[in-house]
Amino acid sequence: MPDARSPIKHHLVLYRRDPEQGRARFFSLMIERDLFGTIRLVRNWGFVGSKGQEKVEIFPEEAQAAHALEAWADAQRRKGYSDL
Repeated sequence: MPDARSPIKHHLVLYRRDPEQGRARFFSLMIERDLFGTIRLVRNWGFVGSKGQEKVEIFPEEAQAAHALEAWADAQRRKGYSDL
């Protein structure tokens, strides 16, 4: 059960492996609240083992952030990313 005090509400990590080229990529999505109560969708992507890049979007409601998370996850799955 998630900790009620945790600012992280939803977290999803997807991976795409290309064994022929010896590469593995990740795409991480996380909905969180900052200290001021702002709802943020944090996207992080790059090669496995690296810090990668990060982009943050602000939403007025958690439901809108969840909808955006699902849209991003669906788009990445179409590109070949999958859950482990």
